[in-house]
Amino acid sequence: MSAEKIIAEWKKGVYKPLYWLEGEEPYFIDKVVEYAESNILQESEASFNLTVFYGRDADWTSVINACRRYPMFAERQVVLLKEAQQMKDIDKLEGYVINPLHSTVFVVAYKDKKIDGRTNFARALKKNGELFQSKKIYESQLPEWAKEMVLAKGFDITPQALQLLIDHIGNDLNRMENEVEKVWINLGTKKKIDADDIEKYVGISKEFNAFELQTAIAKKDLAKAIRIIQYFHANPKAAPIQLILPAIYSYFSKIYSIFSLDDKSENGVKGLFSNNFYAAKDGLAAAKIYGLQGIEKILLLLHEYNLKSIGVNNAGTADAELMKEMVVKMVS
Repeated sequence: MSAEKIIAEWKKGVYKPLYWLEGEEPYFIDKVVEYAESNILQESEASFNLTVFYGRDADWTSVINACRRYPMFAERQVVLLKEAQQMKDIDKLEGYVINPLHSTVFVVAYKDKKIDGRTNFARALKKNGELFQSKKIYESQLPEWAKEMVLAKGFDITPQALQLLIDHIGNDLNRMENEVEKVWINLGTKKKIDADDIEKYVGISKEFNAFELQTAIAKKDLAKAIRIIQYFHANPKAAPIQLILPAIYSYFSKIYSIFSLDDKSENGVKGLFSNNFYAAKDGLAAAKIYGLQGIEKILLLLHEYNLKSIGVNNAGTADAELMKEMVVKMVS
């Protein structure tokens, strides 16, 4: 069951006594916990029936005692165990997990870890509650997720603005949502976020960013690529090399994949580019400009200069100079 489905069930008044939220993506865990803390109980009920523990400070007996209490002046109580991965002797909750109280909604946020699915503990969780695993979103899924997140807030976003956000922020979903909220708070009556809004409210240049740099490389526009790198040098926080190189590598990896496809039409390759026809068209153009060997050369150079950016075979060359050197070799 997804985080959205758990919350949807709660909105319908359907509750299980246990929710164990685990995994490497904190965003979805945080969403479930935030909803449980703020929405399961009415405000008048929460003062008596909401208990919050933090793993670092909690002991298992106190948590179990809280879970075994009966609600006061309410149908149910909510017990939250945040940062549960920091709790000592957490396995001693097993006795309660085997026999939970159904008037308690016990929500455990166990981030960055997973329990052993073969244990009695895990089997009891699956039998008596919900074991939710929060997985990282794949890069290919990020555009669709970000678009849906914006639409859910009642706004739309242009493809360029969406790409700017993704290239700048990457897979940090909490930060992505925070930046989008920052933008729409300032939009007024406007309902569609564009690149100008991203530039103004997030602080990402619509002309000098990773997306524009990869486009310049793809078109062999060396002059533009150098101008963008010079902007990065003057504004080091705008695009650190450790963020730029993976973004470019990801893009040219997709172009490299084009050569293995039987259908090399725009429709055939659009799946590599999140079903974006414009991106597919540009990718095909880059594949034609460089050819297979040229794209392979780009990927090898990206690997080489990624190592140099962390000091391997590099005697202290500045990041901007490394990128200029790399780009010249790519387009030559």
